[in-house]
Amino acid sequence: MRFLVAPSGFKESLDACAVADAIAAGIHRAVPGAVVDKVPLVDGGEGSAKALAEATGGMIVPTLVTGPIGEPVLSHFALLGGPGPRTAVVEMAAAAGLRLVPKEHRDPATTTTYGVGELISAALDLGVDRVLVGCGDSGTSDGGAGALQALGARVLDVHGREIGRGGAALADARSLDLSEVDPRLDKVEITVACNPHNVLCGERGVARVFGPQKGATPSQVEQLSRALDNWAGLLGDVRTIPGGGASGGLGAGLYALSATLVPRFDVILEHSDLDARLPHADLVITAEGAIDGQTPHGKVPAEVARRAKKHGKPVIALAGTIGAGARANHDIGIDAYTSIIAAPVELDTAIATAAELLTDATERTLRLVLVGAALT
Repeated sequence: MRFLVAPSGFKESLDACAVADAIAAGIHRAVPGAVVDKVPLVDGGEGSAKALAEATGGMIVPTLVTGPIGEPVLSHFALLGGPGPRTAVVEMAAAAGLRLVPKEHRDPATTTTYGVGELISAALDLGVDRVLVGCGDSGTSDGGAGALQALGARVLDVHGREIGRGGAALADARSLDLSEVDPRLDKVEITVACNPHNVLCGERGVARVFGPQKGATPSQVEQLSRALDNWAGLLGDVRTIPGGGASGGLGAGLYALSATLVPRFDVILEHSDLDARLPHADLVITAEGAIDGQTPHGKVPAEVARRAKKHGKPVIALAGTIGAGARANHDIGIDAYTSIIAAPVELDTAIATAAELLTDATERTLRLVLVGAALT
């Protein structure tokens, strides 16, 4: 039997490569002679720069930047190898990700994307022709204002003074001055790999959908929503552009610098040969931290299933949790899904033992598949 393992990472636990390794170990327990083809996938979030550097023979460039709570963090970006324009991959999560925000400081009203702009500037220092910004796993909701400020933009209040950092400060913004933005940006192509389902404002705006996941209280969600509405008025017609809400509105902020917002898998998977490997698989296994009603809207398992179905391949998804609306995933090509949690366990324990849980769950699942196959 040939298995294609194409998972996402598990946030704050395992990157996509580690998830693929854990699943492969479970496959070999159940099917010792199996051929396992691992294609760990990234969506622009954590691990994207490393994965794309490895896939293209590129390199990681360590860089010290301002973290999401204003303190220095050791970050990085990637320089891709191979032919084509000299490309840097800036993984926003490496400078402003939720993982970098201590739990006691998780407040998207105050966290900033300033370090993302510093990463872009560091990439420009190396003479790149293209900057690919990966959005995902953010701990911010500042509309990308911090990134713009790091690149020379001035966001001013009614008195002409620079506003503070963080999403709440956007309520004070009255003008956006781009006259002193780094001139090198005019000669560089900026592409933002984002989830096109994420918009900046409205009932499905980023503050309401993702604010609570980043630590916002109900009152802060409304505060951030109003602040982002105000910010959108300065950026232009960005309230509902596809991808404008990516990474707490970073997509919309970079759009003001003439960045192109592109569906993330159209960009990320151009560096992977997933489509060429799918025809050789008997079974496709994907995985993500949660399978729920949001999964069909631009998540890795949904994209894997969509592509697998073009080749008539069955798909199983493994998840840390199964959430509300998960049944919708049957309609987009995931034939079966299951949680890796076999018994009640504390969240911290589940995160710490995720690799073991994945391996055990894969073995259990495949033994059931083998029983079913024996009965046909």
